Amino acid sequence: MSKRTSEAARARIAAQREALRKQEQRKRITMIVTIAVIVVIAAAFTVWSVRQGASEEATGSVAPVTVEKDGTVVMAKAGVTKPVVDVFEDFQCPACKQFEETSGSTLKNLAAEGKAKVVYHPITIFTEEPTKSNSLRAASAARCITDGRQWLAFHDLLYKNQPSETVSGFSADELIKWGKQAGVTAPDFEDCVRQQRNVAAHQQFSSQTMTAQKLQGTPTIKIDGKEIDTNVAFVPSSLRDAVESAGK
Repeated sequence: MSKRTSEAARARIAAQREALRKQEQRKRITMIVTIAVIVVIAAAFTVWSVRQGASEEATGSVAPVTVEKDGTVVMAKAGVTKPVVDVFEDFQCPACKQFEETSGSTLKNLAAEGKAKVVYHPITIFTEEPTKSNSLRAASAARCITDGRQWLAFHDLLYKNQPSETVSGFSADELIKWGKQAGVTAPDFEDCVRQQRNVAAHQQFSSQTMTAQKLQGTPTIKIDGKEIDTNVAFVPSSLRDAVESAGK
């Protein structure tokens, strides 16, 4: 092989190597860019998901709250009759606590905006101890309150202080203390709580409600009588959309 031929061969090899190097460099750049795009998309999706599931900030304004004789409690502005959002709940139910923490402020805001009539139906679904007695004590105590705003504040404190399902909780002393924190002014509240005056009425209401509404568990949320999926109820933005759509 002549010197000139040898130099040409080396040049071709060098050119091929350079071409391969540039090709590999382009592949690495493409891979890096692709990974970066995936990371950005994943981050954006995460932010979107968090925002979708994020609880609304309570506006501070609360619609009028009325305690009915049967134990239900209505939260709605004057003249608002629909859509009706029925909330079937048990104060000892962990999922009910989660719903209240996630979507409770959404219901309050919707009622304050005049976009819904919210009706709370406290019931007892538990049949085993200590959860059954815990639930009965809490619900009976709530029935001792006739002022709507005070009832709502007490309602929220019950969930905030919900005991474990494995221990005896919602003692009379605790319920009375939380009543004071909620601003309960009923003069016979303490006696009513200690004597559990409303247990029988609450048990009857629970049984009738569970049968009439064909409830399988709590929380059960219905809009104009139609039960909504938990994927809607537990996602504040979806719950708001469902209620607002029902009101159109």
